[in-house]
Amino acid sequence: MTNDVKESFSDAAPPAPAALAAKVRTLAPSMTRSMQRVAEAVAGDPAGCAALTVTGLAELTGTSEATVVRTARLLGYPGYRDLRLALAGLAAQQQSGRAPAVTADIAVDDPIADVVAKLAYDEQQTLADTAAALDTVQLGAAVGALAGARRIDVYGVGASSLVGQDLAQKLLRIGLIAHAHTDPHLAVTNAVQLRSGDAAVAITHSGSTGDAIEPLRVAFDHGATTIAITGRPDGPISQYADHILTTSTARESELRPAAMSSRTSQLLVVDCLFIGIAQRTYETAAPALAASYEALAHRHSPRTR
Repeated sequence: MTNDVKESFSDAAPPAPAALAAKVRTLAPSMTRSMQRVAEAVAGDPAGCAALTVTGLAELTGTSEATVVRTARLLGYPGYRDLRLALAGLAAQQQSGRAPAVTADIAVDDPIADVVAKLAYDEQQTLADTAAALDTVQLGAAVGALAGARRIDVYGVGASSLVGQDLAQKLLRIGLIAHAHTDPHLAVTNAVQLRSGDAAVAITHSGSTGDAIEPLRVAFDHGATTIAITGRPDGPISQYADHILTTSTARESELRPAAMSSRTSQLLVVDCLFIGIAQRTYETAAPALAASYEALAHRHSPRTR
């Protein structure tokens, strides 16, 4: 990741109280075990932890004061004082009479009506988590890069490839030159052709998918602006990303694989990119979108015999 990106992360405002639980879910897998204990404690009992000093929280979690401070900073707060203020705000929100969250774990013998309700709840939570954790500074920078790009390559495999195809077809509809590459060999050979003024987007929930990392690395080395959409902002892909857009960490179960939750959060990020780009390029995007609608209109009309 470039120095400019690192600076933009440090300049970002601390997360709102409602974003705390989402940040914990997203970042916990990459934390040390001691930092995880701190993060789980503050997310599980914000009111209780808000009343503790840094020493008290360290004692509660069996860690050190330095670990508590490092955890607060990793979650996006300048220091422990700022984290305590967020915890107090979150506790106030939780005590405002909101209904308790329902579990979204799906059992093999659940009635289909329960499956619908649980999936709907989990999708809503995934979207809320992604929106809360999404860095709008990074999003704005990515929108600017894509809006002005001469050519855009999109990389992804598996479920992420479907999201990549969705992004590419959206951008094509508003007049941008965008292509989604699902074949890893073709992705790399296309990335070789990118230069300064071009852009590349890699989509990988794990942040460590080699077939997404390799073409992004090639694009990065050839001077293109690179963007990663990932659930692991500290994963290997971050080495080659000028801008990182973080998605919600999937809550898996036996009947709900990670690809379902990650797809939902990735599609939200793609939609945010698309709308942002359409806003910035409205004078050209609106006519291009109208032309694409017109070109396809006859396919939606009733056929005459």
